[in-house]
Amino acid sequence: MKHVFNKGQDQTKPTFLLLHGTGGNELDLLPLAGMIDDEANVLSVRGNVLENGMPRFFRRLAEGVFDEEDLIFRTKELNEFLDEAAEKYSFDRNNIVAIGYSNGANIAASLLFHYQNALKAAILHHPMVPRKGIELPDLTGTSVFIAAGTNDPICSPMESTELQSLLQNANAEVELHWENRGHQLTVEEVNAAANWYRKEIIK
Repeated sequence: MKHVFNKGQDQTKPTFLLLHGTGGNELDLLPLAGMIDDEANVLSVRGNVLENGMPRFFRRLAEGVFDEEDLIFRTKELNEFLDEAAEKYSFDRNNIVAIGYSNGANIAASLLFHYQNALKAAILHHPMVPRKGIELPDLTGTSVFIAAGTNDPICSPMESTELQSLLQNANAEVELHWENRGHQLTVEEVNAAANWYRKEIIK
């Protein structure tokens, strides 16, 4: 997978896995990593799927309707890529914190839904529920921060609370943060994610 890796100053810190939104690329979220922890490793990945020329992490059939078969395949592909990258760049495979926005948040959530030890933690900006009606792995010890907008036209507040409860039912620790905004990624929610990270992840 096309990606950039920036080695951090402190190898005891997590490695950030950055996952962009539709039409973004592996450079988009680099400023976020710096705002949250400028000493951590950064592995930023570009989605392998193109939709009208725009990179994405998996196909969709329509707005808000995921191609489930492709989602499962791409989630496995990403999980295997993390195994390879950890070996290649010598970082701790068990200490990865995903930071995803929109489509990137959805693939990060899908990693949690399908693989028990894929991520230590995740910061999900405007995610949806990746799959309905499946049993999640035991996520004991996994922490998740969800940033949602009360007026988000793509991801309804109901969707955000549903994702929260599904993850909590799988024993994840989940914090749901609301902004009175739409689907855009705001500085306020990044700052809230940074505070959560300092309180929950590197305490």
